[in-house]
Amino acid sequence: MLSVLRRARKSLGHLAVVAATLVLAACVPGGGLSPSGGSGSGAIQVALLVPGGSGQASDELLAKSFENAARMAMNDLRNVEIDLRVYNTAASPAQAAAQAQKAVAEGAQVILGPVFAQEANAAGVAVAASGVSVLSFSNNTDIAGNNVFVLGPTFDNTATRLASYAVRQGKGQIMIVQDRNTAGSIGRAAIERGVRAAGGSVVSVGNYEFSQNGVVSAAPALVRTARETGAQAVFLTADSSGALPLISQLLVDNGLSSANTQFIGLTRWDIPTATLGLPGVQGGWFALPDPALFAQFQNRYSAAYSEPPHPIAGLAYDGIAAVGALSRSSLRGPLPRDALTQSAGFVGVNGIFRLREDGQNERGLAIAQIRGGQATIIDSAPRSFAGPGL
Repeated sequence: MLSVLRRARKSLGHLAVVAATLVLAACVPGGGLSPSGGSGSGAIQVALLVPGGSGQASDELLAKSFENAARMAMNDLRNVEIDLRVYNTAASPAQAAAQAQKAVAEGAQVILGPVFAQEANAAGVAVAASGVSVLSFSNNTDIAGNNVFVLGPTFDNTATRLASYAVRQGKGQIMIVQDRNTAGSIGRAAIERGVRAAGGSVVSVGNYEFSQNGVVSAAPALVRTARETGAQAVFLTADSSGALPLISQLLVDNGLSSANTQFIGLTRWDIPTATLGLPGVQGGWFALPDPALFAQFQNRYSAAYSEPPHPIAGLAYDGIAAVGALSRSSLRGPLPRDALTQSAGFVGVNGIFRLREDGQNERGLAIAQIRGGQATIIDSAPRSFAGPGL
């Protein structure tokens, strides 16, 4: 799966922002007991695996930002002590495996990171027998399961949120339009599952060759299919750095737009912000974490470290948030899996989130609509998993 995290290594400027909050809050009861962890000091011992040491400036920046965000979360905790130990993986699966084993040998009760999917998978396999969970910063669901969880935002979570909203708005007859490549196929499958779970119907699936000529050639037929099948919405897998600018404009040029058939995006349509000004996406919907929470987190981070956070640094904050919530009762040894996957979930920089038994995650997302080149929230992110908007 082509992930936000993998693209992050290549281009920091085009990443989806996934971090945001002001304070830590747990969605679980807090007993206020002093935690007792593997370090023997009364602290929960947490290993943070970061891609430092690879020789790439982007990896060093990412490693620094993860550690800063984790320490910010630790400072926000009350009556909880965490022994954070940082291990450099050099963005290497072999090194990640070795460092994970070292961390467990030194008493780690849970591992946060690594960020890249192959590293996370290697780390999980290396310590599987120990019972220690790996809360990876990847969003690649192929590696999820057993003792590996993914904290990154997933296509399935986004697709389900958007499809549920569309069905509630009377737009449950959905046509999927995908890039004809691996990412497009993965996105299409996620949308199909989301629509099915929401009680909607996929009335057709269209695609285009992932090239300028391919998009230009396919657009007229895609519009005809949308009309012939009575699609109430068109769900696009394209992203801003790929085909979205062209496919959205050509659909409009051929007579289809959110004015008559709702456009929905599987990816963030506000990254980069210039995307919001594209004529083809006006009126379209997409999902995102609460933007007000991100602004608060970004401001606090910038004030503390004199630079903005890496766009995915908040995942490290989320990991510490979960550990901090669980450490309110006496714990020794690896953090229990049933505690990590509790249905109430946790609150971190992206709002509410919870880990699933299959290693994936669910996050509370807001729905935004693009109006006049601005993203306007039309359905707020839920504050708990018992509320609406999931």
